[in-house]
Amino acid sequence: MQRTTGIAALVALTTLAAGFPAYAAERPPRQITATIETPSLFDDEAGGDADADDPAIWINPADKGRSLVIGTAKNGGLRVYDLRGREIQSIATPEGGRFNNVDVLSGFKLGKKRVDIAVVTDRGLDKLRIYKIEANGLTDITSADAPLLFSKDEAEVEEQATGYGIAVYDRYAVVSRRHSTRLGIFRLEEKNGKVTYRTTDTLDLPREFRLPNGERWTPCLEPGEDPQVEGMVVDAEAGVLYAAQEDVALWRINLAGGTFSSIPRVVERVREFGQPATYDPETEECTVEYLNNFGGRITADVEGATIYPTGKRSGYLIVSSQGDSRFFVYDRRTNKPLTIFSVTDGRTVDGVQHSDGAAVTAVALPGYPKGLLVLHDGENTPNEDRTSTNFKFVDWRSLGLPS
Repeated sequence: MQRTTGIAALVALTTLAAGFPAYAAERPPRQITATIETPSLFDDEAGGDADADDPAIWINPADKGRSLVIGTAKNGGLRVYDLRGREIQSIATPEGGRFNNVDVLSGFKLGKKRVDIAVVTDRGLDKLRIYKIEANGLTDITSADAPLLFSKDEAEVEEQATGYGIAVYDRYAVVSRRHSTRLGIFRLEEKNGKVTYRTTDTLDLPREFRLPNGERWTPCLEPGEDPQVEGMVVDAEAGVLYAAQEDVALWRINLAGGTFSSIPRVVERVREFGQPATYDPETEECTVEYLNNFGGRITADVEGATIYPTGKRSGYLIVSSQGDSRFFVYDRRTNKPLTIFSVTDGRTVDGVQHSDGAAVTAVALPGYPKGLLVLHDGENTPNEDRTSTNFKFVDWRSLGLPS
């Protein structure tokens, strides 16, 4: 049974009046390099329309050296890599499918066993796909009758306002809806040896905001679209969801079981927040005029979010500032801004530009004794004069943060 949270109606009223944080003058971002990259993916017919987007890291409990990185490739399905960045498995989408985001859940009870699973948003079909993870690769265990996430019927699926971003915790998946402000929580359940899901709560983030000068502002988007969320991460120990509403802000929302349990609060707004802008239908881009200081430091879109733990509640929250190819780091407990970094060209691996997804682990792995950070690179080079993307592996030590 779906439950629409009672706080939903209060979100707009509360967040419109929220304060606007001030930030000290920025230091130049720390420049680091990646150690390894995965093979190039090409978003054309010859490349199978593969477009890298979002990574997740699976830690092999029996042999950490055989841990895996799982990445979505949209129409190109899933790619599975070893810790050297070598592709060990390629999984095609179902007919009409388009894999957008992925997250990993450990210890899911399937029958009498506990298994680790990868949960993927299929934005093409408005469904979740669930895969059992083992050292030699992934196996699809999605129930054949898994329901639509947000759409009423297949005709609505065709409009592609479908499942988009994802973050998992306990037995739940938080999923965002494309071209919408809606978030849903879905409980993952076993059914005849497979996995299905059902909605337990929904929440709509604001689409309109009142500024300190009394004016109302909405993000500049293509007509008919609302400001969507993609990048998300759940801090399970704290019971907190971080949701990146691309053209607006990074939000912090408390969770209780399978429900949203607090009014969303802003961690940081994008730089474009509150700025007048005009949409150009020919270029499908917005021209922004920077006339005030209502926004934050992140250059839209605010994207991939991930957490590096140093203790039960301590650690770091990392977020992609996609518009200027930087990454912002916050204190996990307080959300206080700590540092900024960018990934630049190294001797053998190019840098990271316009990054979507991010994933990090603090587990010591071969070659990464303090942990591994995996980032999507939206402009991989060399690119053979084709649209090329991939994933970069970064040694956590290069960030220079206490671990």
